[in-house]
Amino acid sequence: MVAFQVGGSFAKGLFPAVGPQGAATLRLCLGAVMMLAVVRPWRAWPRDAALWPVLALGASTAAAILCFYSALDRLPQGVTIALQFLGPLAVALGGSRRPSDLVWAGLAAVGVWCLVGVRAIDGTLDVVGVLWALGAAAGWAGYILFGQAASKGFGSASGAVATSLAAILVLPVGVAHAGSALLTPDLLPLALLVALFSTALPFSLELFALKRLPARTFAVLMSLEPVFGVLSGLVILHERLAGLQLFGVLVVVIAASGASWSGRRAA
Repeated sequence: MVAFQVGGSFAKGLFPAVGPQGAATLRLCLGAVMMLAVVRPWRAWPRDAALWPVLALGASTAAAILCFYSALDRLPQGVTIALQFLGPLAVALGGSRRPSDLVWAGLAAVGVWCLVGVRAIDGTLDVVGVLWALGAAAGWAGYILFGQAASKGFGSASGAVATSLAAILVLPVGVAHAGSALLTPDLLPLALLVALFSTALPFSLELFALKRLPARTFAVLMSLEPVFGVLSGLVILHERLAGLQLFGVLVVVIAASGASWSGRRAA
């Protein structure tokens, strides 16, 4: 989580030169090269695996990253991450019949209101940024749903394949917005850092942790992601949130961890 959020903060440094679309392109393309070099999925390519899940996973990844960076260009990182986390929260609550999950859904609504409600009313919040963040939430929800299906056919290689497909999808968008600026040599060191921290390192560490932690524990720990988003935005980007917004982030974390915990217990 620290690696992913630090990568997001670094990515904002690319925005003045190539915009959020160009930053998403550099992150996915360089990250795909790193993951392909490590995983090398062609060595054990499944012959009978269905392709549509991994294609859908790649499209969801492309949408999530592109929308996330577009929101990050307009909103503080802590707000963006908290809104984006509504996607995984919706997956955790989807189809539930337990009355307790209504509590987590209600808490999530309260958290979102604290994050965006008051500022939306007084006109100080970038509404377009909020819509991009909600688009990222939908992308991450698709990432979870399609990732489960893709992993059955491609196993640990699904991440590298999906990242490569996402890079192919986002590349035309990045070229259209940034053009030859994507090839600026001075941007390469920062772009490599973004790809390393946002893609290669967190994927590797998550796979390492998943083999050693119960799934329920992992899901609850991942609910702390918005907190790391706030801390990374504060330390690296010097972004400060209002007290009510910090409370909203905390409420979203409580709702996400509660939904993950109760969902895993039921499973």
